[in-house]
Amino acid sequence: MPRSGAEARRRLQQAALELYLERGFDRTTTAEIAARAGVNERTFFRHFPDKREVLFDGEADLRAALTGAVSEAPDGLQPLDLLLRAFRKAEHIFEGNRPFAEPRVQVIAATPALRERDLAKAASLIAALAAALRQRGVADRLAGLAAQAGWAAFHQAFQAWINDSSQSLDAHLLQAFADLRALSLTPLADDSGGMP
Repeated sequence: MPRSGAEARRRLQQAALELYLERGFDRTTTAEIAARAGVNERTFFRHFPDKREVLFDGEADLRAALTGAVSEAPDGLQPLDLLLRAFRKAEHIFEGNRPFAEPRVQVIAATPALRERDLAKAASLIAALAAALRQRGVADRLAGLAAQAGWAAFHQAFQAWINDSSQSLDAHLLQAFADLRALSLTPLADDSGGMP
């Protein structure tokens, strides 16, 4: 039996991930997760409201880290610079969780219900980032666009990091945001009869 709540939570997450990879998410029960972790099912539900949330634990910490970094950033930064700074400051959350991240991505990709939950969680984080930008004085429409674009760049960097761990997440973040900026400088092809 785990000796602490944190240990039980970690063991439940590891057991769930192993079972999801072995059997699939849909064919795994909370009772099986609890048994593999060496706890009872009641303990599972003390830590997680359902078996999906095992894979999405830590969202509140991530939201607080990202929005806090936007709020605490020095004055004079542009919206994308604020977001890049926030993602870089939150990098330790992802780096410390790398052994869980790669198989988690596989499980989510293989399960439509989890992909839907992942998109909902992303939308919630994007909304929080947009609100943090608005609090910094960024115009409403620009805050929303910047949050969407910044999240897309982060997602690109995160996936690149999962696929290629020879570089740090920070290096992938810098590249993704540089690519995003380069896209905005690329002239559009004029195939509309003179209209941009």
